[in-house]
Amino acid sequence: MGYLLGLSAMMMLVIWTVRFLIWTWFRPKRLEQTLRAQGLKGNPYRFPSGDLKEKARLAKEAQSKPMSPSHDITPRVDPMLHYVMKRYGKISFMWFGPYPRVILMDPELVKQVLSNKFGHFQKPKINPSGRSLARGVATYEGEKWAKHRRIINPAFHIEKLKSMLPAFLTCCDELIDRWGNIIGSEKSCELDVWPEFRSLTGDAISRTAFGSSYKEGRRIFQLQQKQAELFLEALNHVYVPFYRYLPTKNNRLMKETSDEVESILRNLIEKKQQAIIKGQLKNEDLLSSLLELNMKDHSGGITKNNLTIEDIIEECKLFYFAGHETTAISLTWTLIVLSMHPTWQKRARDEVIEIFGEKNPNFDGLSRLKIVTMILYEVLRLYPAATFLTRETFKTMKLGKYTFPPGVQFLLPILYMHHDSDFWGQDVNQFNPNRFSEGISKASRVPGAFIPFGGGPRICLGQNFAMIEAKMCLVRILQHFSFEISPSYKHAPHTVLTLHPQLGAPLIIRKI
Repeated sequence: MGYLLGLSAMMMLVIWTVRFLIWTWFRPKRLEQTLRAQGLKGNPYRFPSGDLKEKARLAKEAQSKPMSPSHDITPRVDPMLHYVMKRYGKISFMWFGPYPRVILMDPELVKQVLSNKFGHFQKPKINPSGRSLARGVATYEGEKWAKHRRIINPAFHIEKLKSMLPAFLTCCDELIDRWGNIIGSEKSCELDVWPEFRSLTGDAISRTAFGSSYKEGRRIFQLQQKQAELFLEALNHVYVPFYRYLPTKNNRLMKETSDEVESILRNLIEKKQQAIIKGQLKNEDLLSSLLELNMKDHSGGITKNNLTIEDIIEECKLFYFAGHETTAISLTWTLIVLSMHPTWQKRARDEVIEIFGEKNPNFDGLSRLKIVTMILYEVLRLYPAATFLTRETFKTMKLGKYTFPPGVQFLLPILYMHHDSDFWGQDVNQFNPNRFSEGISKASRVPGAFIPFGGGPRICLGQNFAMIEAKMCLVRILQHFSFEISPSYKHAPHTVLTLHPQLGAPLIIRKI
């Protein structure tokens, strides 16, 4: 008996050793040979972490000091990608652990990947540590993605967004009052606007997602910030199967925060579901809209839930993470850039005063803001919240002149596409909102070079939500304050899942 158990254990060890070697050596070397045979270049594969150690070293070096106040930020934000493309070309490859990532600096090829015809280009499986942060429709594939997208999409229609304007306005006015109190009787003060905008957008998503339950939403916001930090720590290591089940400090904290978030959301969802069934709840927020859409069939009657409570919990977590982070980033970089370019700040303020005077913004007026819209687009070009997207083949696929076997990942470098002189001209690193004077389609020399919200059928559901919120907040700030770069400001953009100001965003704020 003992002999048989020992033999079984030995066989299992051999099987796992073989699988590990296939995953970390034979498969990467085979894929590397296939890529090189087609003329693609990149670093040789290094067992078992690929380019991760070099990537971490270059990032640490780049982040060790701020840069000059310039919009040419690509070498600092992603120095590894900068190095690979400079050495091997715009279409080359790098290694994310044992996975080859082909860099696609070609808008047409990027468009083909994002169009995802027949579902052939899918998102790589996320690090399990990230699953507790946010999954939802952004991470699903196939029929599950289609079902979630179908149910969620109406919750972001323009008419729904119009009903959220009062919540946006309340949050903006609280910000204006807080800044006014900080300045007090003085003419001006120094203020780090980065945490201010994170707090603002956290409150805004709390009110618009949960309505009168926004206080619970604020707690979710705090917990997800903590989870993001823990997730980033996990990304610094190659994913090892089953590692998330080990009782490490990081894993325990991730589970504790995840459990608390899910508990809060489950209670909110169950209360709102009961209220909807009893006809006691108005469709006042994103969660209520989602629940009503989920509970009704096309004939208008109540039917079995299309999504489970667990599904809705994940969508709420995604609302939170994506909804507050991207808008906070956009507003922060917008104020920094307008502080660097006071002429454009004045032009934006003049337009706001012409349309609204001192009155509260309304939807029609926000839609007529041409200069403000151009500015927001140009800031999204120079400082996109998401600096890249990834996709993966699950079967042999032809893309352009290349044929890619299953298991090859693609890196779609949004930031680098937005900063490429071939697509935007020699003034690519200059702030020039006039590029967008005739809209997005004519802004670049090459169609499809502007993709701050992604593209294709998976384009960001919340892009209109983010733009309306950003416009509302910027209008209210321009009506009450002017701002300029503080002497203590250090220009240090870097990626923390999204594009953050590493050393904050201290500005001098003045009452008008």
